[in-house]
Amino acid sequence: MSNFITTKWDVIIIGGGAAGFFAAIRCAELNPNLRVLILEKASQTLGKVLISGGGRCNVTHACFEPAKLITHYPRGGNELRGAFSRFQPKDTVEWFESRAIKLKAESDGRMFPVTDDSNTIVNCLHDSAKKAGVRVELGASVLSVEKGLKSGFKLEVRKARVEPGRNEAQVIPLQAKKLLFATGGDRKSLEIIQSFGHTISSPVPSLFTFNIKDKRINGLAGVSVEDAALKMDSISARGPLLITHWGMSGPAVLRLSAWGARILFDKKYASPLTVNWLGDYRLDTTLEILQRNKDWHENARKKIATNSAFSQIPIRLWKQLTEFIGDKNWGDVSKAELRKLAEELTAGEFKIQGKGQFKEEFVTCGGVNLKEVDFKTMQSRVVDGLFFAGEVLNIDGLTGGFNFQSAWTTGWLAGNALSADVLNG
Repeated sequence: MSNFITTKWDVIIIGGGAAGFFAAIRCAELNPNLRVLILEKASQTLGKVLISGGGRCNVTHACFEPAKLITHYPRGGNELRGAFSRFQPKDTVEWFESRAIKLKAESDGRMFPVTDDSNTIVNCLHDSAKKAGVRVELGASVLSVEKGLKSGFKLEVRKARVEPGRNEAQVIPLQAKKLLFATGGDRKSLEIIQSFGHTISSPVPSLFTFNIKDKRINGLAGVSVEDAALKMDSISARGPLLITHWGMSGPAVLRLSAWGARILFDKKYASPLTVNWLGDYRLDTTLEILQRNKDWHENARKKIATNSAFSQIPIRLWKQLTEFIGDKNWGDVSKAELRKLAEELTAGEFKIQGKGQFKEEFVTCGGVNLKEVDFKTMQSRVVDGLFFAGEVLNIDGLTGGFNFQSAWTTGWLAGNALSADVLNG
C-alpha cells in the first residue's frame, strides 16, 4: 500500500527547492483548508539552499529598486519587473524577519543570515511548511502527468521505499486540482511540460568559470585583479577577476558566462577572450602612463619586470605580462615594446578552452518560454491549473543572491494563486 496519506490533493508541487517550498508555504498559510503536497525526487529537500554561499546561504541581494534589480538577470528581467513590484528583496528580508531570522548585507550587497549558516534558512522553511500543514515526500520521482478530462491532473509517481533488508519502489497514482512545477532544469520535468504544449528552451549552464591555458597566467593561481574588463563576442563584463589553477574565475568571469551562456554553448566553450587588466583604461591613456614611467629619470635603471607602472596589477602578474620585453630597464624599453605592453594590458587576447563549474552555485539558462506564463499568477497561459516557479522558467540571474530572489518572488506569486479556491475535479 502507498505510504502517502491520500492520493488526492488540492495542490501538488513538484520540486522541493527554494521556489517549491516558498510557494507551498504561501499557499497553505493563505488557505489552511487546502491539502498541499511537495514531491522531491532526491533524498533531501533544499539542497541548493544548503550549499549556497559556501554553506552560508546567499538569500538575496540588497537591491531594493525593481528597475535596477532586473538588470542583474540575463534572461527574464523584463518579465520580473512587475513581479518584483509585488515581492522584492525587501519583502524577502521582512518574510524571514517575521520568522525571527535576521539577514545582513555585506559590502557587495549580498545578503546572508546573521548566523552565516544555511541551516538557519533550511530549518526556517522546513518549520514554516510543517506548521502550515504542508506534506513533503522524498524519493518521489514523477513519471508522467496527464490533464484530467474535466479538470485537475493525474500523476504517476515512483516512490522509493527503503527499509532494513528491503529496497524497493512503488508506482503510485496521484490526483491534483492544481499543479506547480518548481523543478529547475530537470529534463524529465521539462519533457512533461513540453507535452502540454509549452515551448521549452533547452537548459545550458549559465554560471561557470573559464578553462584557459596560457603562459601569461600559468602558476598565478590565487592572484586577483579588482577591476578587469572582459569581452567575448558581443558580450562584455567588468569586475574582479581571479586567476585559478584551471584559468579564470571571479565576478567578471561569472557575469560574462551568464550573459554569454548561449553563445558559449554554441561555440562548444571555445572562444577568444579579450582582457583589459586595467578596467576602463584605454590604449592611448595606458601608453601615455607607460611613456611617463619610462621618462622618469629615477626609473631609468630599474628593471621593468619588478617595477610595475600600475599599482592595481599584482607584481607577479605584471612580471609575466612583461616577460616578452626581457630583462630590461625602463630606460631601455623601445616605443614599440611600450605600445605592445599597452595593448597587452588593455586588450590581451586569451582563448577559452572549456568551462568549469562555479562550486557554490549551479545555475542554468533555459526552461519554459516566458511568454506562455502569466507573471501575475505564474499560471500557464496554455493549460489551466498548471503553474511554474523558479528556475524551471527561462530565467537566470547573476551570482549574488539574484537567483534565489527570483525563486522567492515567483514562488510567492504562485502560492497566492494556488491558494485560491479550486474546483472539485
